Amino acid sequence: MMDSDEYLQIAGIQHFCFCRRQWALAYIEQQWSENFYTAQGHVDHERAHNEAVKEKRGNRLVVRGMRVISHRLCMTGICDVVEFQSCAEGIFLQGQEGRWRPMPIEYKHGSPKETDADRVQLCAQAMALEEMLVTEIPLGALYYATPRRREMVELTPQLREKTQNLAQEMVSYWRRGYTPKVRPTKACNACSLKEICVPKLYRYGNAQSYITSHITESVDAEG
Repeated sequence: MMDSDEYLQIAGIQHFCFCRRQWALAYIEQQWSENFYTAQGHVDHERAHNEAVKEKRGNRLVVRGMRVISHRLCMTGICDVVEFQSCAEGIFLQGQEGRWRPMPIEYKHGSPKETDADRVQLCAQAMALEEMLVTEIPLGALYYATPRRREMVELTPQLREKTQNLAQEMVSYWRRGYTPKVRPTKACNACSLKEICVPKLYRYGNAQSYITSHITESVDAEG
């Protein structure tokens, strides 16, 4: 078990699902680099967090920037938005009449992705909320800035299992201080850590081979 002050960031599970090496470079080695996509993403999240902490809209209660923690996942983080819907099968909330069912909403820059990276982050938030509020959350939502629409996400047993397994793997990497080797994909081109990760090294097997190759190329060009 981990002490709660050592819990990993829920936001990191999205990076871990996308690329284990990217997550390790950013969260274990504390290396980070901004590009247009990450900078715009920060702007989108600030918009979600900077509005009123709570607002009532008919039978909906909207809470922004809600802090959550999961002892099961050994993770903590902040939900962009938690939307509480009036529901007879919901939970009681202090200071509010009736019962309410929570649904986390995560704001994302760009468009929906083919991978589960965004969905597992949302699922981790939901699992944390379930622990804290002692309830069940069947659905979450991802709001994408480019199409300006929500994508509803069913929090299935399969998605929950994947989220749990990724969380356990992250904790294992963290404890070992392990950074995986490069495994280049087409997604590397848009990665903000491309210049730090240097995926080209994969072709050469190690840094020494990469440096030797470039020295040889320079000598041949000068000759």
